[in-house]
Amino acid sequence: MLTARRPRTFVARLDSRAESTPLARYLLRAYLSGLPAGDRYADTAELLLGELFANAVQHCDAPADRHIEVRFTLVNSRLRLEVHDAGTARPALRTAAPDDEHGRGLFLVNELAERWGCASRPCGIGKFVWALIAPATTA
Repeated sequence: MLTARRPRTFVARLDSRAESTPLARYLLRAYLSGLPAGDRYADTAELLLGELFANAVQHCDAPADRHIEVRFTLVNSRLRLEVHDAGTARPALRTAAPDDEHGRGLFLVNELAERWGCASRPCGIGKFVWALIAPATTA
């Protein structure tokens, strides 16, 4: 008898550079394609993963040769995204001025994620930022 199983946690380490952001989103799309209702997370998840990954690249104070780790898992009916880096700087939500060209990434995470936060990595080096995403309702 065959039983349907959910994909387990997906983990990948990517180069800490802006050019890795599309690869992170591609890996997320591949992960979601294995979920029965993965398309209900896709738009929000891709946007938020892109923001979290870009923040890790731009604001990380670790050496440039360190990798950024992405993790995806389904927790109950919520998609959990994590972006790990070796830096010490914690993300801070701020209000961007109307003419600012940057500074809205965490605002989007705060608005679109059900919850989000930052924690120290279990190994003691660096931190990870996580976001829980609820599935979009069907029309």
